[in-house]
Amino acid sequence: MIVELICSSTLHFTMGEQPIFTTRAHVFRIDPVSKKNWLPSSKQAVNISYFYDNTKNIYRIISVDGSKAIINSTINPSMSFTKTSQKFGQWSDSKASTVYGLGFSTEAELNKFVEKFNEVKEATKGGPSEKGSGEPPNIVNSHVHHDRTGSGSSNDSSNVVMVTSAAKDSQLKYENDRLKIALAQSSANAKKWELELQTLKNNNARLTTALQESTANVEEWKKQLSAYKEDNARLKKRNSDLETGQGESSLLQDKNDLQQQLQALSLAHKTKEKNSDSQVGDLETQLAMTTQQLEDERERNQQKSQDLSSIHNQLADVIKQASTLHQALGEQL
Repeated sequence: MIVELICSSTLHFTMGEQPIFTTRAHVFRIDPVSKKNWLPSSKQAVNISYFYDNTKNIYRIISVDGSKAIINSTINPSMSFTKTSQKFGQWSDSKASTVYGLGFSTEAELNKFVEKFNEVKEATKGGPSEKGSGEPPNIVNSHVHHDRTGSGSSNDSSNVVMVTSAAKDSQLKYENDRLKIALAQSSANAKKWELELQTLKNNNARLTTALQESTANVEEWKKQLSAYKEDNARLKKRNSDLETGQGESSLLQDKNDLQQQLQALSLAHKTKEKNSDSQVGDLETQLAMTTQQLEDERERNQQKSQDLSSIHNQLADVIKQASTLHQALGEQL
């Protein structure tokens, strides 16, 4: 009944009471019936604080979960904190008629709490003794400090053994639960990593297929580029031949031959005037026709040259596009 009144009532702080140390831990209380099992007072780790009241010169350990006070323990010189495992410890509060247990996440946090407990207990020595100093002594390292009168030693010894055993069982259960949670998280992470690995494999397969297709396309484009280069070389050669006038060489040669023949006929005309008139007229007509053919051929050659120049420009554009495409493919590869 005393425990319920203390835990359920609203905490009252005096003006001179200030926190001097705070940590976090899981809070337990010993089962008042069996004296063996630990009852959790909090579902998760909560703040545990040491408070000092300079007006009354007293120290208290206080913890609040929401609006409920789950620890309200005034420290006196007769109290002792027992470290039952690497991360679990307990102390007995005779005024509250209960045993508190704290489960820490690390041994270092537990050691700091024990160190502060011993400092506070030493500070209470020499101060005003609290009421009920004849209560049974606290549990320390699995043995009992007997009071001056020696009364109730056998009951205290049995309580010490049961509480210590319960503390060890509770700590083992606490560690077992944490291992189960860690195992579950590890299994979930393993499944997640397996899915991510499968996704990476699928992406790698798609990228490999795309790379193979791109390689095949590059080979085809190389063949097309080679064909374009051959066509370009052939057209360049043809254009060069037209620019140098090799297409007109035969006509010029014919003109020269006709001129020579005309000169020969002119000489023969002087010797044979009667027969030369008709021959000269024929040669002049033939010369005019040849001259006209030469002009026509020159016009056709000019037109062909313009057509070839247009084709050359178009081919240059095609080659430029093919070169740009080849450069882009080279950058992608």
